[in-house]
Amino acid sequence: MTENKSFWAVVPAAGIGKRMQADRPKQYLELQGRTVLEHSLLRLLNLPAISGVVIALDHNDHFWPKLEFSHSKPVLTVDGGSERCDSVLNALKMLEQQNQQSTNEAWVLVHDAARPCVRKSDLDKLIELASHDDHGGLLALPVRDTMKRQKDNNRVQTTVDRKGLWHALTPQIFKLSLLRQSLEMALEKGMQVTDDASAMELAGYSPLLVEGHEDNIKITRPFDLTLANLYLKEQGND
Repeated sequence: MTENKSFWAVVPAAGIGKRMQADRPKQYLELQGRTVLEHSLLRLLNLPAISGVVIALDHNDHFWPKLEFSHSKPVLTVDGGSERCDSVLNALKMLEQQNQQSTNEAWVLVHDAARPCVRKSDLDKLIELASHDDHGGLLALPVRDTMKRQKDNNRVQTTVDRKGLWHALTPQIFKLSLLRQSLEMALEKGMQVTDDASAMELAGYSPLLVEGHEDNIKITRPFDLTLANLYLKEQGND
């Protein structure tokens, strides 16, 4: 399934994370002796299939150099953009330059910097199931709660049928060249896509939904850090 393919990870980490109300971006908050970003990077880099990672950082980021993070695999950095999609696009362009001499088909797993609890088993499953055609895929969770659409005054407008609805997670895996083209097309049309699957959808693709675990949370608010700490302890080696 993965022969003649190379897999790189892209981690957009240029965000500020205002909702955390912390003295630093959320990816640099401490979690079990490491930063959130380090946990996320190690989950990706320790996966045998991954060749390396590109991190998109804010141009004025002074936290990353202080980490002195290193790994046996390549860890590259690139300037992030004003939006997440711009950061991902910058990383993809760097990767294309890095892989110019390679004969392998290049694929990328784009992962949120603030998702430190993604499981190895989910990463393996995503690569195995979603790298078989041009559509790619993403980790996701079926919606289980009753969904409400609100009015402007925070009152319920209607109940939304949850059948067929999924929560999009990361990583999301796509062929490098197709994702770059799809993101460029979305930006040319003035579409600010919030995840990479959205760009692929706009380009006419239908990414595969690969069910992941509920502990693959995105750290957004202060309590999420406590929850992530609990999940990491429970996961053990996965």
